[in-house]
Amino acid sequence: MTDPPVHSAFHHVQEALGAEFGDWDGWLWTTGFGDRDGEYAAVRDAAGIWDCSALIKWDFHGPDALRAADRLIANDVLAYGPGRVRYAPLLDEHGRLLDDATIYVFGPDHVWFMTNRFDLADHLRDVSVGLEVTIELIVHELPHVQFQGPRTREILQRHVAFDLARLPYFRFLTEPVMVGPAPAWIARTGVSGELGYEIFVRPEHAEPLWRTLTAAGDVRPYGFDALDVLRIEAGMILPGYDYTPAESSPFDINFERFMKIDGRDFHGAAAIRAERDAGEPALRLASLTIEGDALPEVGAEVTIEGRSVGTATSPTRSPRLGTIALAILERAAAASGTRVEVALTDGMTSATVGEPALYDPQKRRPRV
Repeated sequence: MTDPPVHSAFHHVQEALGAEFGDWDGWLWTTGFGDRDGEYAAVRDAAGIWDCSALIKWDFHGPDALRAADRLIANDVLAYGPGRVRYAPLLDEHGRLLDDATIYVFGPDHVWFMTNRFDLADHLRDVSVGLEVTIELIVHELPHVQFQGPRTREILQRHVAFDLARLPYFRFLTEPVMVGPAPAWIARTGVSGELGYEIFVRPEHAEPLWRTLTAAGDVRPYGFDALDVLRIEAGMILPGYDYTPAESSPFDINFERFMKIDGRDFHGAAAIRAERDAGEPALRLASLTIEGDALPEVGAEVTIEGRSVGTATSPTRSPRLGTIALAILERAAAASGTRVEVALTDGMTSATVGEPALYDPQKRRPRV
């Protein structure tokens, strides 16, 4: 007999609004509220709130907490002071990509480490052997929402005394502040391609936080179905779709910009340096703008003149950009403007290759 899926602390307040849910890795994720395109538009034009509590949070504490995080990731975090956030790949000993992690630095002795996978506990602890650090799973104790959209600063500012204009991109408040009646940690991060925040609370404060942010009626709840369109437009990857854990190289998804691999001793360092020194990556992440209304399946073959050059990893129908996808392509095929063919269930359709982020490729909107 399998265990019933876990409900987040925001479950009941969303259920009362007509939310639909899906089971993913034993958690009930909100898939939507019956209007994917309207939910999408709220984030692009105003403000939306998404329950992402099931993103896995680990608490590292002890004198070597920051050193443990630095050993685990292929990016430097030792130089980061309190309030900094770092995004980085997590590699195995062969240099294969296990997960993409987000690290929140409270200080040298305290770090939050966020992953997509529950099954990393042994890996985190094994790689940290010899360091004075305790690693605890805190996903149940720290529900959180993504509050995303161009009006989020204006709306959130109504409920906090802290001047949000003083919180830069990829920074967070190391001490909780009151958001209405709810003490919360606020981070200037998110998965939408827009200005936004992630807000963390204890479970007993989850519903008061939700009601505070949505009381005026100018914030719209959204689910994973809308989020998927937002992140594909913005070129943001998802494990299991855009890379295969323990098989894909971080170079396949253009992750060199999130790695600092020289002069550091981290797990997988020798393997990833050898791969880098062997020459240019064979595969690259790109986008596809696909002709017609037919939606390819995840993993659809991409060809040029009948020769396979890659796969469409995350296809979607965007309300504003049409039929699009992320794709992993051979390096030569990944050049912007390349014309390709994408397999459908009953034939082929043409597509044009572009930069991974079709929406705001310079990431100006989340940095405002």
